[in-house]
Amino acid sequence: MALSGAQNEEMDSESSVLLLSAAANPTIPPQKIPNDSFHFAYIIYFTMGLGFLLPWNAFITAIDYFSYLYPDVSVDRIFAVSYMLVCLVCLLIIVYYAHKSDAYVRINIGLVLFVVSLLVIPVMDAVYIKGRVGLYDGFYVSVGAVTLSGVADALVQGGLIGSAGELPERYMQAVVAGTAGSGVLVSFLRIVTKSVYAQDASGLRKSANLYFSVGIVVMVICVIFHNVGHKLPVIRYYTDLKNQAVNIEKEERGLTGSVWRSTLLETAGRVKWYGFGVLIIYVVTLSIFPGYITEDVHSEVLKDWYPILLITGYNVFDLVGKSLTAVYMLENAKVAIGGCIARLLFFPLFLGCLHGPKFFRTEIPVTILTCLLGLTNGYLTSVLMILAPKVVSLQHAEIAGIVIVLFMVVGLAVGSILSWFWVI
Repeated sequence: MALSGAQNEEMDSESSVLLLSAAANPTIPPQKIPNDSFHFAYIIYFTMGLGFLLPWNAFITAIDYFSYLYPDVSVDRIFAVSYMLVCLVCLLIIVYYAHKSDAYVRINIGLVLFVVSLLVIPVMDAVYIKGRVGLYDGFYVSVGAVTLSGVADALVQGGLIGSAGELPERYMQAVVAGTAGSGVLVSFLRIVTKSVYAQDASGLRKSANLYFSVGIVVMVICVIFHNVGHKLPVIRYYTDLKNQAVNIEKEERGLTGSVWRSTLLETAGRVKWYGFGVLIIYVVTLSIFPGYITEDVHSEVLKDWYPILLITGYNVFDLVGKSLTAVYMLENAKVAIGGCIARLLFFPLFLGCLHGPKFFRTEIPVTILTCLLGLTNGYLTSVLMILAPKVVSLQHAEIAGIVIVLFMVVGLAVGSILSWFWVI
């Protein structure tokens, strides 16, 4: 996703908006913004965005493996509720104590927890499960690993989105596009493994171990990138600028608990409508994807390839949507939020794919709707995530980003619970 020279100049111009509050203060000397040489910072943020969702995508894409081992449970739905609720609780804690912790440290801890959670499944498979069906103690451990990933997600996503909010908008776009790239990568792996490996116990074990092994490798790369990126001149420039603004605010207002709570409430008030839009996006998306896609629609022609192709279609179009903001950025927040509300129409449309006219219950309408679900999810998420941190001052951009992530996770948690209503 390299950017042209003209785009770089445009982004450097846009980044000046971030400097207004600090530049207006004579204690902060003007400096030339360092170049992002070889777009390395952009690549790092894209890779980090890809990385923090890779564990979640690995867990839900290995559905065949888990469903084979534990045939009497609704694996995807249980995983979704466990992951999202734990992530939500942890984000609430992080938001409240964000001023007492450092995003750099939180991200490093989260990345290590991701590696641990991804190691659980292949290690347990090798020493305990060994392809045997019905060992439900293994399922409880798997849910524990998913839960640990939820904790890691809160630490990494909150810190990453928050730090990207302090930078020019192309870095937030890189993170958001990376999250979609994660789904595409795992879907590609799923297609390859299903084509190459036999769909028996041995083949499913090999497939699952490949997902988690790739996830571990990517997370290790993310650890390296995160610690290297922290030292890049362009990142240091904006970090120093933010620290200067924070220090000025401390001198002027102090940073007592009451001041922090007031700042937090004020920031949340400024971004609440952006957060509401993001919340609605993910209530709709998680109500349908992946539970409905993997468990409720079926194809006599495509058989067990059907959910895999639908998930791939969703992920590809989600990536397209999240990449479109690099080409055309919708600046009108009201239009974007209106689009989020309009996505509620997906509920009756997908309901028609279960109980509507015969044609509506065929593969073509379901596939088109799934791709549209991914496209709108990607584009609207990217727009709102980019716009939200820019409506607050630089020193509050991190907390604005974390608040938006909190709205997102509330939407994810509510959507994962609502996904159960399809089976009623």
